[in-house]
Amino acid sequence: MKTATITDAKNRLSALIDVVKGGETVVITDRGRAVAMIGPVASTPDPTGRLERLQRAGLVDVATGAPPVELLRTAPPALRGSASAVDMLLDERRSGR
Repeated sequence: MKTATITDAKNRLSALIDVVKGGETVVITDRGRAVAMIGPVASTPDPTGRLERLQRAGLVDVATGAPPVELLRTAPPALRGSASAVDMLLDERRSGR
């Protein structure tokens, strides 16, 4: 564990962040007393917890397994005639949906 004074942290923040990126924790001291700690963030796909909040609210459902193989093997539906995804999106926006 590395230590740095508040002055060092202000003057060399980028260097301390590089140390933290390497997995080390840095303790910030003020007059010899530890006052703060900078450490690596746990590597989670959703560090803010937003997905968990949406799931608790019932707005999203998180998949628990792999998609069915037959879904991956089937071809997507073809567009009819001269249909355009962009035109469909613009029509949807115009209709207010």
